[in-house]
Amino acid sequence: MSKQRLRISMPIRYLINALLFAAFLLGGRGILSGGGVSAFYVGIITLVGINIILAVSLNMATGYLGQLPLGHAGFMAVGAYASAIFMTRTGLDPSVAMPIGLLLGGIVAAIFGILIGIPALRLKGDYIAIITLGFGEIIRVVLLNIDDVLKFKLTYGAASLKGIPETSTFFNTFLLVGVTCFVIHAIMKSRHGRAILSIRENEIAADSSGINLTYYKVMGFTVSAFFAGIAGSLYAGYLGILNPSGFGFMKSIEILLFVVLGGMGSMIGSVLSATVLTILPEALRQFSDWRMIVYALLLILVMVFKPSGLMGQYDFSMGRTLENIINLLTGRKTLKKRGEKANG
Repeated sequence: MSKQRLRISMPIRYLINALLFAAFLLGGRGILSGGGVSAFYVGIITLVGINIILAVSLNMATGYLGQLPLGHAGFMAVGAYASAIFMTRTGLDPSVAMPIGLLLGGIVAAIFGILIGIPALRLKGDYIAIITLGFGEIIRVVLLNIDDVLKFKLTYGAASLKGIPETSTFFNTFLLVGVTCFVIHAIMKSRHGRAILSIRENEIAADSSGINLTYYKVMGFTVSAFFAGIAGSLYAGYLGILNPSGFGFMKSIEILLFVVLGGMGSMIGSVLSATVLTILPEALRQFSDWRMIVYALLLILVMVFKPSGLMGQYDFSMGRTLENIINLLTGRKTLKKRGEKANG
């Protein structure tokens, strides 16, 4: 007689995930702050965390909602400049200004997300891509020229906004990675998330079922923009200097590439692809003449042999993995097809 399959309750799953994540944060900070890892590699790891937030946040609008925005770098830029201007103009201690600046960057980006999302998301397909692309370029041009209009220095345009406190560290960056992933995961597991997924699968069916398409589209778009603003704030604290040229069209394409390569609709896929595509150019730096060619070829090969992305729509679950391991070790049934009756 086979044993009944063990199931871990949801609160225990969240507790296990929280403990493992805390161990990762504290262990990583201990290793990186011990002096055994150079500042260059610490910077690359921090940049990986920022790109993960960008990828996961765009996956909310692209993978889960099923839209194709091409202006994610615009929301990142708005958040970065809002946070940087606040930290450089208020004179507050960086330890106090940083959390306020992060929240401010996210809120300002979310406001722009609402303003752009309401008209843009009434459109479909390529039109959304075009209007969001236009928004991203407008933001870049405004940041470049707004000082001439205002007649005083605000963004410093092409001269770059300098003197930003370099507050982004491994710990606070990956703490926000965890917060971003948890919030988006929680939303997608709620009834709001199911409504968003239904819009992706079939807008007509979702509308006929009473789902408010505009509300949920704008909601998903705004959450995506909010976390892009958070990532932009971290990016400002990572570089210590901002120039509008760093938030152009190619930056939006780079973020979209993270999502497409990892698998649209897969959070773990976005995390993996953002990590790989951030580290890969640095790993190939010694082959300076060939590294971009190798980089492009690797991307092409993945798209040819795995067009759905590295992970497709699969999402990793630590709780489910632990259940399967325990059930396997204890001889319980780990696989049970729908409709199959348990023996004994």
